[in-house]
Amino acid sequence: MSVITDVQFCAEPEKGPDLERMEEIVRNVIDKALDYKSCPYECEISVLFTDNETIREINRDNRGIDAPTDVLSFPMLEFETPGDFSFLENEDSSNNIIGSFNPESGELILGDIVISLERAASQAEEYGHSLTREIAFLTAHSMLHLFGYDHMEEAERLEMERMQEEILAAGGYTRDCE
Repeated sequence: MSVITDVQFCAEPEKGPDLERMEEIVRNVIDKALDYKSCPYECEISVLFTDNETIREINRDNRGIDAPTDVLSFPMLEFETPGDFSFLENEDSSNNIIGSFNPESGELILGDIVISLERAASQAEEYGHSLTREIAFLTAHSMLHLFGYDHMEEAERLEMERMQEEILAAGGYTRDCE
């Protein structure tokens, strides 16, 4: 499985996390999530690391919520069934797949992920685990949203939590990882 992931840092802190390590974690979790859902395509995912103020602005502009958050997901596909890529092979759903593949590279464009490094660091401290674990968790969570999952209902939330933990375990991102 080949994944093209564009990782950008909007706000690089003077002191703080090793940005190369953050990029490595994101790429690894994205790969584990794609494997977990048996995605048959090479994919393109864009990831932006930012600060609380910038994610607040993005949240306000896109969701009408004027508050910072930890992660935002912007899926490019509308799955008929979450995590089931077979609709892309269905001739009847050709309207759904127009623009789903990058015309230059052929990769499936899954969407964008925006992570606040500030919020991730404070949540890692609050939950008593490493920033590595928190970045991995936020990436796994966001990938499930890119696959069409949501957590508006209790059953959906529980299913997403189970899948997140399985993706994280596959990458070795347990609560006690460094």
